Amino acid sequence: MKQINIFKYVTGAALIAVFSACNDFLDQEPQATISPDKYLVEESQLASYANGLYKDILPGHSYGYGIFGEDKDTDNQASFNYNDRYISGQWKTKQSQKMDDDPYRFKFIYSCNYFLENVLPRYNGKTLSGDETKIRQYIGEIYFLRAHEYFKRYQMFGDFPIVRNTVPDQMEPLIEASKRSPRNEVARFILSDLDSAIMLMGSGKGTDKTRINKETALLLKSRVALFEGTWLKYFKNTAFVPNGPEWPGKSKDYNAGYQFPTGDIDKEINYFLTQSMEASKAVGDEITLVENTGLVQQSAVEAANPYMDMFSAENMSGYSEVLLWRPYSKALGVTHNVVTAGQHGNYGIGLTRGMVEGFLMANGLPIYSPNSGYQGDETIADVRKERDSRLSIFLKEPGQKNILFEAAGGDMAVPVEPYPVILNSNAEKGYSTGYALRKGGSYEQKQCDNTQNYTGALAFRGTEALLNYMEACYERDGALDGTAQSYWRQIRERSHIDPDYNKTIGATDMTKEALNDWGAYSAGQLIDPTLYNIRRERRCEFIGEGRRQDDLIRWRSFDALFPENMGRYIPEGVNFWTEMYKNEAYLKKNEAGEITTESALIEQKDGLPSANISNRNDSKYIRPYHVVKENNEVWDGYQWKKAYYLQPYSILELTLASPDGQLETSNLYQNPYWPTVASGTALE
Repeated sequence: MKQINIFKYVTGAALIAVFSACNDFLDQEPQATISPDKYLVEESQLASYANGLYKDILPGHSYGYGIFGEDKDTDNQASFNYNDRYISGQWKTKQSQKMDDDPYRFKFIYSCNYFLENVLPRYNGKTLSGDETKIRQYIGEIYFLRAHEYFKRYQMFGDFPIVRNTVPDQMEPLIEASKRSPRNEVARFILSDLDSAIMLMGSGKGTDKTRINKETALLLKSRVALFEGTWLKYFKNTAFVPNGPEWPGKSKDYNAGYQFPTGDIDKEINYFLTQSMEASKAVGDEITLVENTGLVQQSAVEAANPYMDMFSAENMSGYSEVLLWRPYSKALGVTHNVVTAGQHGNYGIGLTRGMVEGFLMANGLPIYSPNSGYQGDETIADVRKERDSRLSIFLKEPGQKNILFEAAGGDMAVPVEPYPVILNSNAEKGYSTGYALRKGGSYEQKQCDNTQNYTGALAFRGTEALLNYMEACYERDGALDGTAQSYWRQIRERSHIDPDYNKTIGATDMTKEALNDWGAYSAGQLIDPTLYNIRRERRCEFIGEGRRQDDLIRWRSFDALFPENMGRYIPEGVNFWTEMYKNEAYLKKNEAGEITTESALIEQKDGLPSANISNRNDSKYIRPYHVVKENNEVWDGYQWKKAYYLQPYSILELTLASPDGQLETSNLYQNPYWPTVASGTALE
């Protein structure tokens, strides 16, 4: 039999590396040549294959502030550098993509398909050797991983090809496989894969929770279904949904006459919301929320706060709320830099004023409500007083201890939190907005060697199930059932907020909330106070967990940046120019290192190139993008275009999916409001 490399790329001209796998994630001995009838035939080989896909598909920490900094390009966080998507005309179609950077890539989908294509016949034929429970587990993991990877692509592109098998390296089948299925059909395909995973895998209870499990699959199912249900609802009657006006899918014969499986879009919306509720409840009813003392531990002898520690534990398995986490190891050289970033300014990623002001008072009232008891924002200490404990425990305050357990090394530790280091624009130590989080931070000095941190990464946690159920229930029924009400009270009680959410709803002024919260809008309209407070709960619970952009996208909340709504958005941070600027941290030092009486602050004025702080006359709040004016394309604020809700296809992808290389005959079609020319800007 001819020997082949089982992880070879599909290298045909059509779609280039689409439908491809690579051998960089499985390092087998011997490599390269393994007979296909001798591989993936026993339990350990299935485990090894699945293990190799974990690190490439599941979420984990990257350099810098890791997962905790992934909201940096939303209304929650801002960094020293702005994202080009908020600049009119900067996000453009490309002629082609680099293989590893191509968002349309199929290499991990191909890897999952290869596994299932070879293993399922052997499983059904009972020819696999090993423990059947473990074999079922690994097959379920691959179904989950394919679903997870498909979810990423579907979020980027909407309509997407559904490819269940490996595709021959031949022009005709590759082009045929490139046909885009309507987005709701892709979502249904993902749910189907997750149903298979749920059926095959065991529970994560009583395990180390480092392997995908039934509860994680249920949670992802609830997330996917909620995403599609709310997308269909808020983009209804637009080009972004099947059969909507100017839906580009209509241009292809294979989508002509498409009908929703449920009959119409409203029933399809309810189908997905119901699926989300059912999956969420299956997880939510079994979850015990981790205790939150509401206090920031400040000595080695004080009681720890389990809720805080959960996000920075070396071993997260013992936390009831954790469903799946990724371990790191200094000994194995698998490390990150999250703890080091948390000792400083979160790698230059700061909370926005809008994020901070969105948190309620502990009494359940918004900060602007009469008799709320809000102390104002002249100091960070004032901001934290009597607030939702998720703000008061995670928002760093000058003078707090960052290290409680000393150790050798850890030379990046900052034992006591300083006043925000706003005059340092180096991301490694600077504070972009003045507000910094301690979420994911550790009190252990041993964790503070640069790039050598080894706390875990929390990939999936059960509280999301409660939030998903609440939102799906209200979106579907316009009211909260008993389960949703119980879940909401649990979350508020854990957060040390008055559990009477109706008190909050009654005190909510949407015109005030809309000033700094894009989630106050959907499809250009202010939402009702109940739905808004469900979204507020989600925003506050997931502070710094990288969930904000996905939510804003599916809610169609970026419409807030259109001129007729909020308009251009200028990110702001701490109230600096009332009191904070007087602190000696912002005075110059002489040659002997002694503090002088001369301010080190240089306000931006008339494009001054030496400025190191925004001008107090523009705002008393720090404006991170009002420090440098030259070549600053967001000086006047963030902008948004309709097209940005989905990624554009490159021109090469479009032409390669055509039998004659012509755009008109391509099986792919461009996403709404994107042109089909290279370097083209969004049309709307």
